[in-house]
Amino acid sequence: MRSEKSLTLAAPGEVRGPEGEQQDAGEFQEAEGGGGCCSSERLVINISGLRFETQLRTLSLFPDTLLGDPGRRVRFFDPLRNEYFFDRNRPSFDAILYYYQSGGRLRRPVNVPLDIFMEEIRFYQLGDEALAAFREDEGCLPEGGEDEKPLPSQPFQRQVWLLFEYPESSGPARGIAIVSVLVILISIVIFCLETLPQFRADGRGGSNEGSGTRMSPASRGSHEEEEEDEDSYAFPGGIPPAGVGTGGASSFSTLGGSFFTDPFFLVETLCIVWFTFELLVRFSACPSKAAFFRNIMNIIDLVAIFPYFITLGTELVQRHEQSVSGGSGQNGQQAMSLAILRVIRLVRVFRIFKLSRHSKGLQILGKTLQASMRELGLLIFFLFIGVILFSSAVYFAEADDDDSLFPSIPDAFWWAVVTMTTVGYGDMYPMTVGGKIVGSLCAIAGVLTIALPVPVIVSNFNYFYHRETEQEEQGQYTHVTCGQPTPDLKATDNGLGKADFSEASRERRPSYLPTPHRAYAEKRMLTEV
Repeated sequence: MRSEKSLTLAAPGEVRGPEGEQQDAGEFQEAEGGGGCCSSERLVINISGLRFETQLRTLSLFPDTLLGDPGRRVRFFDPLRNEYFFDRNRPSFDAILYYYQSGGRLRRPVNVPLDIFMEEIRFYQLGDEALAAFREDEGCLPEGGEDEKPLPSQPFQRQVWLLFEYPESSGPARGIAIVSVLVILISIVIFCLETLPQFRADGRGGSNEGSGTRMSPASRGSHEEEEEDEDSYAFPGGIPPAGVGTGGASSFSTLGGSFFTDPFFLVETLCIVWFTFELLVRFSACPSKAAFFRNIMNIIDLVAIFPYFITLGTELVQRHEQSVSGGSGQNGQQAMSLAILRVIRLVRVFRIFKLSRHSKGLQILGKTLQASMRELGLLIFFLFIGVILFSSAVYFAEADDDDSLFPSIPDAFWWAVVTMTTVGYGDMYPMTVGGKIVGSLCAIAGVLTIALPVPVIVSNFNYFYHRETEQEEQGQYTHVTCGQPTPDLKATDNGLGKADFSEASRERRPSYLPTPHRAYAEKRMLTEV
């Protein structure tokens, strides 16, 4: 049976005390947290037909939220049923209400998707701090305005920036993106084709960085014989130093100026011209030069072109030195230059990451890996422990076998890694019964170790994937809200629509009631809470 001193509402936004005196929303809020009779009052919250009942003092723990502020939640009040009605996700509200009951602990129900629960957090205005803590618990990246797209202030500069940075902005921008993708693919194909035996001058699977000259298989035989005699004469004992292969150092001086007329070099030059032009245009049109170099995609673009200029500069310097010295006493320096150039030209393979600028899938994958660094680090740590443990065990298990393939524990590291990752090359394997038991345990432990962090990584991928699809479908669907909002309300800074987070002024509060109940607000009919 309810108390006779129960609180009465005259209208949404006007509260009457136990004796019928009028109180405003601010005085009512103070009464809720004052510890008096009001603190034991309860209210009913209807979430899409599912009713929750809680105490006013529980909601008053967080007065800056939607449910904790009487002035904000009043527009959702239904005087006919004497309850607050929210047309929102029902499973999510269990966790929202627990946030108030526990004093700030926010846990997502397992049956609620991550993106839906985050939308509910924003709707109930739990605050940026609670949202950031929840995102950290879920392993998501902190929100830093990554969806914002700053544009230059100058009109011409803005058009150029949109043309080269955002392919979806216009038809010409999509055309430039297609050209860029084709140039990237051509560059990657050239990088792979120049290592074919019929196109390379050395015999070890790498293009001749010094000369860039390719020769046919028919002419390679006689040329290799000549180089063999030259190498035997140039190096003591006929053995060249490390880093110098057949046709390596001698080709600088024997193959003339064919480097600059080589077809692969010419195609590579055209690709580099486009990459350099694109990078310079985007740098000149970018709104912030500092932010430009902090972008990982721009760093990849820079790394993709600098090997060409280093190779070209090294070639020109060596040709100049050869013309001055007559080609004598340069073998050691040329050998070192070749070794350095091979490493530098290997960086060209990272050019494939330029495709991620034009691929949403690769961008989602990169964000997923970035958000899952903690889980990936945990996976590597588990693998490290397993490798040390099982490599030591298999070494001692196979120590008494004369034909053992594990001469030491470091040699067994490779076997442990291959076994735990379930690859199993078969180049190293145990032969004794004890070694086979250790190998079986190693394989089982590897499966369990890899499987543990996978669900978190998959959850992060689903989050970024659904967020990307939601942004694409944002203009196709209309979010239905509750509270009878009007279109002229001011939106807050929470990122959702005006209808979700607008706070009604007292003069407009009667307009939030349905038409049949507006007379209720005018006549100030008393209703128990």
